[in-house]
Amino acid sequence: MFAGLVVNFRISVAALCLLVVSVVTLPIAQAQPLTLTAQLASPPTAQPSTGAGAKSAPLFVLNSLDASISVIDPATWTETQRIPTGKEPHHLYLTPDEKSLIVANALGDSLTFVDPRTAQVQRVVHKILDPYQLRFSPDMKWFITVANRLNHVDIYRWDGTDLSLAKRISTGKTPSHLWVDSKSTVVYATMQDSNELVAIDLATQTIRWRTTTGELPADVYGTADDRYALIGLTGGEGVEVYDLTQSPAKRVNYIPTGKGAHAFRAFGDKKHLLVSNRVQNTISKIDLQAMKVVAEYPAPGGPDCMDLSADGKTIFVASRWARKVTMIDVATRKVIRQIPVGKSPHGVWTLDHAARY
Repeated sequence: MFAGLVVNFRISVAALCLLVVSVVTLPIAQAQPLTLTAQLASPPTAQPSTGAGAKSAPLFVLNSLDASISVIDPATWTETQRIPTGKEPHHLYLTPDEKSLIVANALGDSLTFVDPRTAQVQRVVHKILDPYQLRFSPDMKWFITVANRLNHVDIYRWDGTDLSLAKRISTGKTPSHLWVDSKSTVVYATMQDSNELVAIDLATQTIRWRTTTGELPADVYGTADDRYALIGLTGGEGVEVYDLTQSPAKRVNYIPTGKGAHAFRAFGDKKHLLVSNRVQNTISKIDLQAMKVVAEYPAPGGPDCMDLSADGKTIFVASRWARKVTMIDVATRKVIRQIPVGKSPHGVWTLDHAARY
């Protein structure tokens, strides 16, 4: 069932495989490293407001089938703006320094950078080949994308302004989601259709190991101490736990959560983790010490990516099949609001969020 959903978002683009990376179309010899140079100056980064009357940062919802971002005003919980993106965007990512919200435009072969406070487009980076999911290393020296249709992981060097392709690594079938360890040394990638977890050394850009997972692995989350990786099984009914101190990693636990376990969001206390169960229409809260579910929340409409308010009281989740973003009260475990957005909402982020661990 879920393989079919993924296929709906894939279009064969064999002709794009020789593209190089730059913001503008500058010819670069194939033998040279691919280099991205920003041509559009980024506007000054807005600083968080303080004091009475300070305006909260907007909530951003990525609409994959509309190629847009819905901007939600937290004062009224209404959509106030639509930001166009590249073709078929699939994931949003807030940079570790929180200066940019990046959209991966998979079929547009581009990245859209947005100011997370003002909702202004900072720049568009073209010729990033098939970016489906994306992530910076915590030290922001490395930027990684997965090519969901083309079966490779791209590792870029980042100098604070420009990207240069360090290496393109052939992996398993249908690379899906990424996690980078806290030391910025290893990136872990799930292979959705070959059912694998692959560990890649960032310094050498080589595969350290690969191990077999359950059916249709999606999101991957590493614990704060880098000891365990949790993987949501979209083709199953729970979360696998892998011991990363072993090489290759060994599965040591399985946590039943619900059908279609898919995306993770840390609860901000280094003790708990949320996982969306896309078929079950629930969100499970996992105790990372006991490795078991300790709470469950209703999440109608095919819950996907999530964010958590800074005070930890409200879960925001993209309801993929309902064209809405759903707000859930943590204390009462009830849906308190659903906000109409675009087609197939696939990501939600806000600058006013709880900690990522």
